[in-house]
Amino acid sequence: MRCVGRGARRMVRTSEQRTWTTRWEAPASEVCFGCPSAASRCHSTAAYDCGVRRLARNPLVLWSAFVLIHLWLAYVGLTAPTLPWGDVTIVYSTWIHHAIGGYWVGIDGPWVYPLLALVPMIAAMGLGSLLYGVGWFLLVLVANGAVFAFILNSRTTSEPVTPAPDARPAPLGNPLRFVAAWWWLAFLLLLGPVALGRIDSFTVALVIVGLLFAIRRPAAAGLMLALATWVKVWPVALVVAVIIAARRRVTVAVAAAVTAVAVAVVGLLLGAGANLFSFVTQQTSRGLQVEAPVSIPWMWMAYFKVPGSRVYYDQNILTFQVKGSGGTVADFLTTPLLAVAVLVVLLLGVFVVRSGASVTQVLPALSLALVMALIVFNKVGSPQFMLWITAPVILGLIWQGRAFKTFAIIAAVLAALTQLMYPYLYDWLLSLDPLMLLVLTARNGLEVVLFGLALRALFTSRVRALGPVFVESVKVAV
Repeated sequence: MRCVGRGARRMVRTSEQRTWTTRWEAPASEVCFGCPSAASRCHSTAAYDCGVRRLARNPLVLWSAFVLIHLWLAYVGLTAPTLPWGDVTIVYSTWIHHAIGGYWVGIDGPWVYPLLALVPMIAAMGLGSLLYGVGWFLLVLVANGAVFAFILNSRTTSEPVTPAPDARPAPLGNPLRFVAAWWWLAFLLLLGPVALGRIDSFTVALVIVGLLFAIRRPAAAGLMLALATWVKVWPVALVVAVIIAARRRVTVAVAAAVTAVAVAVVGLLLGAGANLFSFVTQQTSRGLQVEAPVSIPWMWMAYFKVPGSRVYYDQNILTFQVKGSGGTVADFLTTPLLAVAVLVVLLLGVFVVRSGASVTQVLPALSLALVMALIVFNKVGSPQFMLWITAPVILGLIWQGRAFKTFAIIAAVLAALTQLMYPYLYDWLLSLDPLMLLVLTARNGLEVVLFGLALRALFTSRVRALGPVFVESVKVAV
């Protein structure tokens, strides 16, 4: 068995013509067999590193961590007095009970989600209404398990691009997939029970696989992202991102369009009519949610008891919102600002791609910038939105390695700050505790920072594309 001590990142030609991409290779002097051994070049520290790497790549260790983390999050989600899985056990199950009684949300009446969101909600009822939460957990466990196995074992992640014929393959394929797998588990743990207790779990699972398919299987990428869009609408921006960045963009576009139309036809045949697209109008009726970045001024105004500023519960949307002087104007402006921000990011992506940058250089930063635009300029700030960040970060870690280290760290901090607020101290936030307002302000400020860094990375990918080919030695940390 090979254990890689140090690696070299070498730029080699790939099937992506006009571009260069990263390949990991381990110098012969630093590859140890059966580490540690007398014949090995690894000494005390290096031998320890080799042992840690081997342990981190051990399937039993990886899958044990996966199961334990998911069990813990499910336990907290189902038993905590703050009801972190209340959306699942109360809201989702109620919708399905209504469906059993003959009234289908999204078909017989308007709904906040696209049609395919019904699929996991219905499937979770397989164990009965009393075990609806357990049924939901098992579905998420299977979905995340499939993605986890895909990250660890798929050729798409072990060999993200087709190497040149003369390129020496790296031992164990691309070791960065193990980094991405461990980071994902850590992120879920830091985000807390909400990481499994929302419909977003299924959307993100589809998006992760869809983005990773962008090079090798563009048709599958379009299909996955289109299905994700019919579960929750935000992945539509990533469909456009892949179309911009990928060389086989027509294939992606056709696959996504055919899938989207097929789902729409099924919905119309079921009698949905105009309700099929009601999720668009349902979202526009929202006010300023307390956790949203745009809501920060009004949260502080409510704390300082500025007349007219207060936190309230919207019975129609089933969420806590904030209002105050100027809040109506901000509420009105957020939607066009969000559209403008997304358009600017997409245009920057087109500009960078036209400069000659490859999909591996462009898509991770472009996807992250789009996701952050959808979060930063959104008047809704639900904690599960943090899950969206995992897809572009996993893509970036696998395709770009250390270049995405800062993004991965910031995302993990965002997850931890989010769990601190929800579910444990959410009542403190609603009661305008100054400490929790500071945490919320810091979290939302860090979201803006991550958005800015993603834009910078996207723009500088053009600079790298036009720059000279270089060789850089780095340590592969797993």
